[in-house]
Amino acid sequence: MSKKPSKPEEKGFFEKVKETIEEFWDNTKDKAEELKDKAGDKIEEIKEKAADNKKTAAKKATATKAAVVKKVDSAANKAKTTAAEVKTKVTDKAKAVTAKAKDDTAAAKKKATEIKAKIATKATAVKDKAATKAKAVTAKTKAEATGTKKAVAAKTANAAKAVKKKADSAK
Repeated sequence: MSKKPSKPEEKGFFEKVKETIEEFWDNTKDKAEELKDKAGDKIEEIKEKAADNKKTAAKKATATKAAVVKKVDSAANKAKTTAAEVKTKVTDKAKAVTAKAKDDTAAAKKKATEIKAKIATKATAVKDKAATKAKAVTAKTKAEATGTKKAVAAKTANAAKAVKKKADSAK
């Protein structure tokens, strides 16, 4: 069996944004190159049609070339502007997401600290209550033990007196 997962890897937010920007940029570059190629083709066509009249053709080619260059420059500038705007929007969104994540983390930490403090307070109260109960039980046990010791000592003393009397009377 293959150890490779059958599902494609999921991309994160920033990778998707990066790919989108790259697609914008690649598409813009491709269009600019296409415009340049078309302009070159157009210039060649004009040169072939105006072979008889070189001066007129040269003037038209220069004018067309300047217009094409203007269009290409305009398209490139527009693409750069669009890419910069997208990048700015993405950066702003990323900053907002990061700030929200930090705020959420801080709130969670604060809540965890509050819960920890409550648990510590309850644990201390339970511990104090258990210590008080243990002291009470210990005192009660000591009192009962002392009472039992006195009763046993009294019975033992009485038994010793009785044994002594019997021993004295037996003599």
